[in-house]
Amino acid sequence: MNYSVFTSLTLKTIGIVFILTSLLHYTILFVPLSLDIQWQNTLIDSIVDRGILPLAGIGFIVTSYFIEDLIDKPATKKSIFNLELLIYILASILGLIFLLIIPVHLNNQNTTKVEALEKIEEGAVQGAEQINQFLIQVDTLSKNPDRLNDQIVSLNSILEIRQLEGKPLEAQQLETLRQQYQQLKGLRELAKNPEEYKERTSELKKQLETQLEQNRKKAESQAVNQSIKKGFNVGFKSLMLAIAYSMIGWIGLKSTINNFKKS
Repeated sequence: MNYSVFTSLTLKTIGIVFILTSLLHYTILFVPLSLDIQWQNTLIDSIVDRGILPLAGIGFIVTSYFIEDLIDKPATKKSIFNLELLIYILASILGLIFLLIIPVHLNNQNTTKVEALEKIEEGAVQGAEQINQFLIQVDTLSKNPDRLNDQIVSLNSILEIRQLEGKPLEAQQLETLRQQYQQLKGLRELAKNPEEYKERTSELKKQLETQLEQNRKKAESQAVNQSIKKGFNVGFKSLMLAIAYSMIGWIGLKSTINNFKKS
């Protein structure tokens, strides 16, 4: 008998600690309050990731009352405001919250995806402009051998010391400058043959535009896939939590109210 009472009290204590810790964490997450989508996504991710903790706390408390019901004792009329009822109300509220999170999260993910696609499109437009500017510069350099030689010497110096304006070059920057260096050297040779120069610059433009289009499609695919994966991951977790909380809440409320009426 004493062992059962101690077990029930221990489960209630653990459950209350779990629930209060979770509610405190959720409260802190709302400060400072913001309507920014990125803030909302971070908030929802954190709430859903920790959603199992208050569920476990509620499970401990419900189990403690189940143990108490197994203990032989005189039937007593329970107050409708006991902890058991409050736990079922809390479970119902949390079930509703996690259910409402799903459409909000999916809408935020769609908005984030649209914004990402718009940025990718803007980047593609800027990339096309940069290609045209690069080709104009190439054409200008081809008509000015001295300037072209100066540009080649300057790039060669940068590649040798692997620094630009006193800052070390990253691997990607270094590779880009190497490609430009080789292109300028080739341009210097092509400039001696106008017909071949025109043909090669036309091919170069097509290659750059093709690469730009491939990069755009790849970035768009990644943005869409990331949105779908994150939407499904958080949405599915939130749905499972909503079902679990709602079942505990509504079944528990119905049982508690029925028991109170019979008392």
